[in-house]
Amino acid sequence: MSAQNSQGRRILVFCASSTACEPHYHEAAADLGRRIARAGHTLVYGGGAVGSMGAAADAALEEGGHVVGIIPRFMTELEWSHRGIQELELVDDMQSRKRLMLETADAIVTLPGGSGTFEELFDAITAKRLGIYAHPIVILNQGGFYDPLFTLLERSVAERFMHEQHLDIWHAVERVDQVLPAIESAEPWPENAVEFATR
Repeated sequence: MSAQNSQGRRILVFCASSTACEPHYHEAAADLGRRIARAGHTLVYGGGAVGSMGAAADAALEEGGHVVGIIPRFMTELEWSHRGIQELELVDDMQSRKRLMLETADAIVTLPGGSGTFEELFDAITAKRLGIYAHPIVILNQGGFYDPLFTLLERSVAERFMHEQHLDIWHAVERVDQVLPAIESAEPWPENAVEFATR
């Protein structure tokens, strides 16, 4: 895992490329991008140029922030990649993208999104459950977007598919201004996480 560096944390943001969703989702992504840049952190994301992805990257760049995109080659061939960011990492496929994202990130923030965002979030939750990823995971529950997911995860614990302690894998916030404080105040994840991964 990467260590905190001179540019602060490398904050990985999972978010959507949709341009059809309500504008307030893009506005929240832009707000987060600005806050990450102003705090001296690096924004790491999926490398896209539109939707919440593009909004977060553009806002961070406007604040003079450093932005790293990680994107499969086929998406660059479709001209989905952002041309204005400082670093664009090209990978072979979606699986390589997710692996490099987790290896790169000192913290993860998940915004509202679709199936791709959900997949990335669940990969991160599973990696943390197994002790592979130990850094903070913050979910922006904008307008209650993720309430059904939290209900499902709580049901999984109640039915003993997951341990109660696994509910501490992530921290949910309702507003963008709560994201960075949640990262900073996150409790360390137990080094023995794998020992209770299947409980």
